Amino acid sequence: MSDLTNLITYVFNAHSVGATEPSKSVRKWDGKTPYAIHPVWCAMTILAETSLPEDVRQRGVKALLLHDILEDTTFDLPEETPEDVALLVRGMTFVSFDEEVKLIWERSDEVKLLKLYDKTSNLLDSTWMSFSKREQYEEYLIDLCLDTEPVYGELNIHRIAKAICDK
Repeated sequence: MSDLTNLITYVFNAHSVGATEPSKSVRKWDGKTPYAIHPVWCAMTILAETSLPEDVRQRGVKALLLHDILEDTTFDLPEETPEDVALLVRGMTFVSFDEEVKLIWERSDEVKLLKLYDKTSNLLDSTWMSFSKREQYEEYLIDLCLDTEPVYGELNIHRIAKAICDK
């Protein structure tokens, strides 16, 4: 448990003092909620997926906590990050949303599953998105569901994503 607590502290610190720009330290929807609630939500949500294999949950919680560190902060991954987790984080890292939507299908099933948590969280606070951006996100989210559900079975994240997209 202390490893997880330390990692959460690291993530809050990285996003608050190490954000690449001030807007990257808070969530877009209100401009004041700490950005780090996003990776923490993703990580806690995968921990609730008790039907997932334990190794997927344990790698997933760490990778989801760290998934925006390389994209949005000046911090590196913590030194003690296991290599399998670092590979997942790098697999989740893209230059842009457009690049992600195009290249995600070449990534591992586990990376696609983790992206499902990431994008579901983004849609939960999508008030900042234009109508067309939200439509893109919803389409992408449903595609991620269709891709990961046959591999992992129906998970809570699939139900949440489909409900958000009204599908």
